[in-house]
Amino acid sequence: MAISQTRPKRKATGGRYIDYRKKKQYELGREPSFTKLGKKRVRVIRVMGASRKIRLLSTDTANLFDHKTKAFKQVKIKTITENPANRHFIRRNIMTRGSVIDTDLGKARITSRPGQDGVVNAVLIS
Repeated sequence: MAISQTRPKRKATGGRYIDYRKKKQYELGREPSFTKLGKKRVRVIRVMGASRKIRLLSTDTANLFDHKTKAFKQVKIKTITENPANRHFIRRNIMTRGSVIDTDLGKARITSRPGQDGVVNAVLIS
């Protein structure tokens, strides 16, 4: 069955909307990519308008921004220490936006969306 991003079947009051049409192609969604820690793997997806979206399936490096030096450095990711999206993602080493990663230079928070941007950008927090 297709993943749909259409409105729900029930209203906020609990009443039902009338099922009056089929699912539309522009309302289709996809499974989440769940970017993991490991050797870099990328998948290119065709999206609406024949554009391309790069999905990062796994990576072991991050573009780290240091506020003190005002410079970016490419660093190795050791592990994921926090993930506000889901506490079980920490054990599975899944990266999302807002995750805290442990790097060679210290802890950093991910500011990009790896599953949609195709890159891991992070800001040093300690």
